[in-house]
Amino acid sequence: MEDLSAEDLAIPPIKYEYLDHTADVQLHAWGETLEEAFEQCAMAMFGYMTDLDKVEMKEIHHLEAEGHDLQSLLFHFLDELLFMFSAEHFLVARKVKITEFDVENFKIKAMALGEEFTLGKHPQGTEVKAITYSAMQIYDRPVNERPEVFVIIDI
Repeated sequence: MEDLSAEDLAIPPIKYEYLDHTADVQLHAWGETLEEAFEQCAMAMFGYMTDLDKVEMKEIHHLEAEGHDLQSLLFHFLDELLFMFSAEHFLVARKVKITEFDVENFKIKAMALGEEFTLGKHPQGTEVKAITYSAMQIYDRPVNERPEVFVIIDI
């Protein structure tokens, strides 16, 4: 694994929850910045798949996403991470860190730190089939309030 700083390897605090939704699940994530809210939403998705406390940061995967507005950017960011899980030998991320967050051109560069999902080591949660635009909400709040996002995932 490439050289990473102690900050890169620090486990982020949990700033997300799961809200009931008919036949799907709604991810609600927040952060000090919109960037952190996006990262937390990604962690919520992986946390729904397995217990993240059992995932070690052994591998790193770099990804890029872009959209035409904030909603499509969030959609494509999560979709890239879901594709990573499906295509990269079931790489489940313990941490997702956005390294470039361009809200003017709607582009993200990020790294996902984790390991291959292994039954026996990682409890099997619910399979995430797809990210949806349904009821997606992004609130980039003023400094005194936290930015938050809501995303429904198809399970």
